[in-house]
Amino acid sequence: MKLLSFIVFSLLMSMACFSQENQTQTQLKLKQFLEKKAEYHRLTGGETDGFRIKIYFGVDRENAKTVRSKFSQKFSSLDCDIDYQQPNFVVLAGAFKTKLEATEQLKKIQVDFPQSFIIKGKIKAK
Repeated sequence: MKLLSFIVFSLLMSMACFSQENQTQTQLKLKQFLEKKAEYHRLTGGETDGFRIKIYFGVDRENAKTVRSKFSQKFSSLDCDIDYQQPNFVVLAGAFKTKLEATEQLKKIQVDFPQSFIIKGKIKAK
């Protein structure tokens, strides 16, 4: 009887020690993952691959500003930037992680800006 109690006690103690060791390893792996993610964001400037909607491109800066202004009034919830990609000024809207999200917005935007289309680009990670 004492031998059986000793065996059960030994098994329970070894399981408790293994459980604590496993939890420590998990915490260590999580900490390493978070450090790697922080380093990645530092190196990439917090940008990741995503999708944007190109609403305008052309050589006239004033037209680009006008299009951006009209877009911002109509779709105030989406960010809108003017970018210079030699020799064109480009108006880009939104920042979407998936093409599905971009497609949903594109359908709404094309009512007022029929020439718009989806492009791959860098977006700020949230």
